[in-house]
Amino acid sequence: MKYRRVALLALLCCATMANAQEKTGNKPGFTLAPGSVRIILMRPSIKVGEQSTGGLFEPNADWTDQAKQNLGKAIADAQSGLGNLVVPYAEPMGADGALAMEYRALFRAVVGSVIEYQFFSGNRLPTKKRKNSFEWTLGPEIAGLPGLAGADYALFIETEDQYGSTGRKMAQVVGALIPGISMPSGVHKGSAGLIDLKTGDLVWLNADLEMGGDVRTEEGASKRVSQLFEGFPGKTATVVPAVLPTAAAAAAVGN
Repeated sequence: MKYRRVALLALLCCATMANAQEKTGNKPGFTLAPGSVRIILMRPSIKVGEQSTGGLFEPNADWTDQAKQNLGKAIADAQSGLGNLVVPYAEPMGADGALAMEYRALFRAVVGSVIEYQFFSGNRLPTKKRKNSFEWTLGPEIAGLPGLAGADYALFIETEDQYGSTGRKMAQVVGALIPGISMPSGVHKGSAGLIDLKTGDLVWLNADLEMGGDVRTEEGASKRVSQLFEGFPGKTATVVPAVLPTAAAAAAVGN
């Protein structure tokens, strides 16, 4: 009986590892030398709110404003360690501004596909099972966005935090008592990705569905940004200074 339990635990561990989420991917052959490129930081998309009893997202304006300020400062502090010049995107107005928003939405959709169909090995598409099969794109037309001329890459950042309401947490406790019912409380996910502006290809992505750091606090936002930039290509101890003033960084952050 004892050995059966050990064997069962081993099988469960193997199954968990097989279905564990990978977090980082690179386009085959992609490398980035420090001090060699210009990167445009697109306006980050930041969503913060409460998760209702039924699991619906309810935006919280105060929390979102806090997160924008904290993440803006944390991103500015982190930029000097990314190894290449990183400058904020000058958001255009009118139709061009709407197009920039569409590309942020497209990036979000592509990230969702990467997570679902490549980062989870059990769901991996047949074409993504080959070695060095990280091939995703936003399309070469992105280079036509005003403000990207002369840049080599665009850096996209997405974060979403849903803090479980009291009702949601109570429902989670009740759900834990019912076999077969899973009712998690809270959502904390984020992603950072580099787009090659010559091709529109996603050349590096770091994405996690269970990120740490309470973005409503400076300390938590710093932890979140540190996780977002884990494995950032070209990162080195000897860097090209790329410090963005804190005020400008906060102003560049939005939905």
